[in-house]
Amino acid sequence: MLAKSARLTESGDFARATKSGIRYSSTNFVGYLYVTQLNQPARAGLILSKTIGSSVARHRLARKIRHCIFDNYASLPNGSLLVIRGLNNSIEADCKSEIATVLAHLIRKTKECAVTQ
Repeated sequence: MLAKSARLTESGDFARATKSGIRYSSTNFVGYLYVTQLNQPARAGLILSKTIGSSVARHRLARKIRHCIFDNYASLPNGSLLVIRGLNNSIEADCKSEIATVLAHLIRKTKECAVTQ
């Protein structure tokens, strides 16, 4: 699982990532990545609304998503804020491949933006 220092906990960080970050949508998930200039480890958070399912289903999905983020955590840029939002049908999703795809696209977009600046 993700260490406490690797988790997003403040609403301001969630807002910054979702409003100002790079966005990528897949069938069941939306990923946001905001890269700061701070020399801190990357932090990640989840947004799972009640429309996804019951509390048990949401927590099961959250554990799956955190595990997928942990597998790809080393590839995130330092100081980045990552938010994964689950969409309505994400309970039936293949989290491992879809989250990996979302993260790969976000990281690629981040690198493309860094090259153009």
